[in-house]
Amino acid sequence: MEYPWRRLEIESMDYVDGIIVLSSARHRPPGKTNIIEWNDPDRFFAGIELYNSKKANKLIFTGGLNPISSNLPPEGDIYIEEAISLGIPPKDLLTTYPVFNTFQEAKAVKKLLNKNSPSKKKVILVTSAFHMTRAKKVFEREGIIVKPYPVDFKSGNNFASIFRNPFNYVPNALSLNRTSSALREIIGRIVYRSIN
Repeated sequence: MEYPWRRLEIESMDYVDGIIVLSSARHRPPGKTNIIEWNDPDRFFAGIELYNSKKANKLIFTGGLNPISSNLPPEGDIYIEEAISLGIPPKDLLTTYPVFNTFQEAKAVKKLLNKNSPSKKKVILVTSAFHMTRAKKVFEREGIIVKPYPVDFKSGNNFASIFRNPFNYVPNALSLNRTSSALREIIGRIVYRSIN
């Protein structure tokens, strides 16, 4: 699912019109606290690193909502608060209106980018490696020039080590979870291909 993507050095990225960080789902843990926990912070921190490396003067988070946990604020709002706490100027931070999927994220980003100028925009797209193929295609359908910056790799660096580890032959919950994520992404790719 992650092929052909590889983790890139930030220095290899060119200056663009904006850095787009797709929502990655956060959740409220059990209990009465208002703390919202990360599922995986790689997307967020990659966006911060790209911004701090001056690859764009705008850092855009999508306003992802989880339809099951509608009591949480849009993810973009949470990310903006976190980015400000890390010293990013509020004037350089944007978020889309609330969205539920990649298709809506692309539409919302296009609208945000075209607010001041309708010209074709070039962006660095930050999302999980397994999701990049579909996300890139969806954003390109909206007329956005995409420079992929995949993160959150689930596969290791050494494919041969998979076969040497005897625990890889024993069924476990982690493998079931990875299979579930892969199947969901495959279904997403099929559905999004049929939309065009």
